[in-house]
Amino acid sequence: QVQLVESGGGLVQPGDSLRLSCTASVNIASGNAMGWYRQVPGNERELVARMLRFGSTSYVDSVKGRFTISRDNAKNTVYLQMNGLRPEDTAVYYCYYQDRITMNLSWGQGTHVFVSS
Repeated sequence: QVQLVESGGGLVQPGDSLRLSCTASVNIASGNAMGWYRQVPGNERELVARMLRFGSTSYVDSVKGRFTISRDNAKNTVYLQMNGLRPEDTAVYYCYYQDRITMNLSWGQGTHVFVSS
């Protein structure tokens, strides 16, 4: 069972920045993908950003140019740098890891991001 521990959420004002971190209990370099989803109560979980095994990235249109996903393989950690935050970015953010062999997904516990003036 892969364990994912997230940190970095909080309450910020519009235009502020936050960096989310997600540390895995496995060697993330051997996985198929890692990334971040977010969910607002009553809505479906939305894929925000992901990084595939060899480093390619993709983002949902609403965060392009504002959010950046990166990873530190030595620390088994993936990051989500969020700049120019907007109230509509308010959600619970979940880190995920996808196993390369089984393609199973493992999830973090979620971290809350509140953007409000």
